[in-house]
Amino acid sequence: MTRTNDDMRRWIAENLLLGATAQSLHAAMLNEGFDADEAALEINTALASPYLQGGTRLRNRLRKRDWTLSVYGQLSRMRASGAAVERRERLTRDEFFEQYYFQNRPVIITDAFDSWPARTQWSFDYFRERCGDCEVEVQFGRESDPNYEINQPNLKRKMPFREYVDLVERSQPTNDFYMTANNTSINRASLAALWEDAPTIREYLDPASPDTGFFWFGPGGTKTPFHHDLTNNFMAQVIGRKRVRLIPMSDTPHMYNHLHCYTQVDGNAIDATRFPAVQQANLIECTIGPGDLLFLPIGWWHYVEGLEPSVTMTYTNFVVRNDFCNTYDTYNEL
Repeated sequence: MTRTNDDMRRWIAENLLLGATAQSLHAAMLNEGFDADEAALEINTALASPYLQGGTRLRNRLRKRDWTLSVYGQLSRMRASGAAVERRERLTRDEFFEQYYFQNRPVIITDAFDSWPARTQWSFDYFRERCGDCEVEVQFGRESDPNYEINQPNLKRKMPFREYVDLVERSQPTNDFYMTANNTSINRASLAALWEDAPTIREYLDPASPDTGFFWFGPGGTKTPFHHDLTNNFMAQVIGRKRVRLIPMSDTPHMYNHLHCYTQVDGNAIDATRFPAVQQANLIECTIGPGDLLFLPIGWWHYVEGLEPSVTMTYTNFVVRNDFCNTYDTYNEL
């Protein structure tokens, strides 16, 4: 029999504040192996708590804000393309910023970086030849840590780039090791020769910015869990394909945001029983492949999975303002 702990009590309180009924929570707890009487006692104790009642008052004041966001969400879904990410060929700068950046809408732009040497030259052999002896930083042990994204500073390892390329080339799909933007502080210098193959996309990005992008490289099966960024982002897919699941910023109230920009909702297997509110979010899915430039608007939740060995460059150095952190207060786990 499963025993109640503080994590489960927090789950009960959170879902009651989100509007779940006592009956639905009781059924979910029984399904997880809890004793019926113990589950009922825990739920009734939470309902009688003055702390929960105080939280309920605050929740009611915040509902007007949530209503405002819900209107944005409903209007987005009413659009003809509300269930898909649009694909646009060679958007002009004005079209991109007016129709997508300023409206907080994702888009896949094609033919935006076909002139890159990286599009024709990058391969496992090329990586070994150009930068094989360079020392790089990679994350390892991700599959043994359920909070691998949050705990990524503890998962870093240095190795010759050649050895990492060999590892990716011969591996089966796995999320155990991955070179991501969190490793860029070292890798940008080590792999400078590769950056030369991916020049600034001047139509949208600032070539004078010191931020020259982030390098992502891993086998099929790599995962980036659901989270939102504090900036607008470009994902330039160079090698391989990735599946991307997106949820609009306006649906944040449904995303169980528990810590900073993270959620406990698993983007690979969404548990609607444990997280019922997420069913109200507008889930949009797309697949990007070589030559696709995906615009990820600030605040949009996204889950990314490598469908095969892949290389991606990401950018935040747009030619217009992309600093919106001054008024951001991080979520802290209680």
